[in-house]
Amino acid sequence: MHPIEHLRYVARARGADPVSLVRETASALGGLSHEPAGIVLVVRRIVQRHPTVGPLWWLCSHVLGANDPFDAIRRCEDELEADKTIKTLRDLVPQDSVVCIVGWPTATLHALAPRGDLKIFIVESNGDGDAAVDRLQSIDVDVTLVQHENLSQVISQCDVVIIEALATGASDVLCSGGSHAVAALAYCEQKPVWLVTSCGTRLPEALWIGMLTDVRADFETPVDVVPVSLVTQIISPNGVSNDVTTPFTAECPPTTELLRRSAM
Repeated sequence: MHPIEHLRYVARARGADPVSLVRETASALGGLSHEPAGIVLVVRRIVQRHPTVGPLWWLCSHVLGANDPFDAIRRCEDELEADKTIKTLRDLVPQDSVVCIVGWPTATLHALAPRGDLKIFIVESNGDGDAAVDRLQSIDVDVTLVQHENLSQVISQCDVVIIEALATGASDVLCSGGSHAVAALAYCEQKPVWLVTSCGTRLPEALWIGMLTDVRADFETPVDVVPVSLVTQIISPNGVSNDVTTPFTAECPPTTELLRRSAM
């Protein structure tokens, strides 16, 4: 497939997990070595098409901010490959726990699905929860779909609530729609709330503000901004942290060139 056609395919993709989108984008960008001048326009269009996928912003920011964009692509691919967040989360959840998650959090599902000892509640989020339940039931995971009117009863039964970052700023997190309500209720019920921040989700403030501007301009975007103050523990490529007061350190440069808009 020609790199431009490959990139068009990525731009139009819907429902793909963030890591797959980053890998496909990296692969397609790598094919532009014969015409590197086109990269600026391409990466702007990619984040316009996927405004809530933090790891895509992370990749594109590294590409635009590097002297050698193709070396930056390879380094980003290596960092994704080395990300231990999923394994860390899988090992962290206690045996026979009851866990509540929201929608289709990719890293969290990859971590929990192989654990045959868990009971998982998935809160519906714009159809993603229903789809996640169907997928997990097909591989014999003990999972139940939860509507928002049943949240209070479910949270009271849980051992831990896990929310997953699509992206983060310094002290706020972009998550699937419904995550704020789930985390706030768990906080009030004094249940532990774990935040998963996989590789590439932590953005510099300039890009975070730019992302939120796009998201808030589209009232149909199914996401929530969740304050980190509701969280009790953070799982990341660096391991597990109970420090929820220190601002997140950005994982990419504040490449504001990415915020300029190009014709779609």
